[in-house]
Amino acid sequence: MTTPTRRGTAGRVGNVALWGLQIVLAGFFLMSALGKFGNAEPAASTFAAIGWGDWFRNLTGALEVAGAVGLLVPRLAGVAGLAFVGLTACAALVEAFVSGGGVFMPLAVLVLCAVIAWGRRDGTARLWAALSRR
Repeated sequence: MTTPTRRGTAGRVGNVALWGLQIVLAGFFLMSALGKFGNAEPAASTFAAIGWGDWFRNLTGALEVAGAVGLLVPRLAGVAGLAFVGLTACAALVEAFVSGGGVFMPLAVLVLCAVIAWGRRDGTARLWAALSRR
């Protein structure tokens, strides 16, 4: 029997921590999507202020559901994290310039999504390599 190396143990702990973060953020984005589909506040007034109508609110909710599922699929987790970085960056811009609200929450979620994207970058590279083979 071999004793786990320091790096091996740290890798397992990091992997478990990333999975925990992915599960929490998947739940967060699912709840956010439910608010959008239910036309609850503040989603309703925010999307009304943007002026793109209900279709954009529903599209955003659908993207959040798809991304939440992606966070729970090992092969897609890094891509989902990267996609959520873009989505939450847009949310921060909307909060800052359209809603006039605080940007702390979307920026905090952006950082957490970036941690997932970075932590799962090897899986993203493997997925890209598999998709780009012809």
